[in-house]
Amino acid sequence: MAETMVAVVQMACTQDEERNLARAEALVREAAGRGAQVILPPELFSGPYFCKDQDPAHFALARTVRDSPAVRRMAALAAELGVVLPVSFFERRGQAYFNSLAMLDADGTLLGVYRKTHIPQGPGYEEKFYFSPGDTGFRVWRTRYGAVGTGVCWDQWFPECARAMALMGADLLLYPTAIGSEPTDPGWDSRDHWRRTMQGHAAANMMPLAAANRVGEEQGAAFAMTFYGSSFLAGPTGELAAHLDRTGEGVALAAFDFAAIAVRRAGWGLFRDRRPEAYGALTTLDGGEAAS
Repeated sequence: MAETMVAVVQMACTQDEERNLARAEALVREAAGRGAQVILPPELFSGPYFCKDQDPAHFALARTVRDSPAVRRMAALAAELGVVLPVSFFERRGQAYFNSLAMLDADGTLLGVYRKTHIPQGPGYEEKFYFSPGDTGFRVWRTRYGAVGTGVCWDQWFPECARAMALMGADLLLYPTAIGSEPTDPGWDSRDHWRRTMQGHAAANMMPLAAANRVGEEQGAAFAMTFYGSSFLAGPTGELAAHLDRTGEGVALAAFDFAAIAVRRAGWGLFRDRRPEAYGALTTLDGGEAAS
């Protein structure tokens, strides 16, 4: 059976948007040159992670999907290279602002936009100041190289997100990410927890998964954050299929046979034996009975 080669891009992001887009393009070209067909860059890779601070000036960074320099440049690149490119960007739509992802098929066609569902809020991750909760629902797109489901960063901590995309027919789960040090607890290192959570999603759904993070130190108004890279791909039993280190830019690749994995997933019975009628607590915030 045919395999699909999936890659993650890991890079440092600066204040220079053109430099960031050029670096992302170079790394996408490297991945495609090594056979990648689906290539995932990090979250909001066209600039620094501006959510370190609450600053109204940063709203000027938002663009519509059609006007986003990142989306436009990556669409041309996807068409040129014949690769699927999910592009994370800061979206403006009317008076609303979203942390969004544009799914570009291998001919550069925009298949649609996913808006991040789970919006974090805490020191260094002040996203609720900028982003409304996504209103698209979870999305799975039928691309040239398989059915691809995408969350964005904080979404990756929620098993419901991965399970929903699996139920919607995904072959592959993708999570662009910006995560690193905790300003209020610099001794805390969440890297292994972060990886294990997503490896669990892959294993629980018997579905390959890829997460792309940024690297480097970025200075905010009150503190600096160090992003710990460690981008990786996990196989359908949660195993690490490929990964990068904490500091270097680069790409990591792994090949997956989606058809063979689907046969194994069906035979294992994880979805056959589900009992949705028993999961009512998942539709509430407190695990109790739903409000009437």
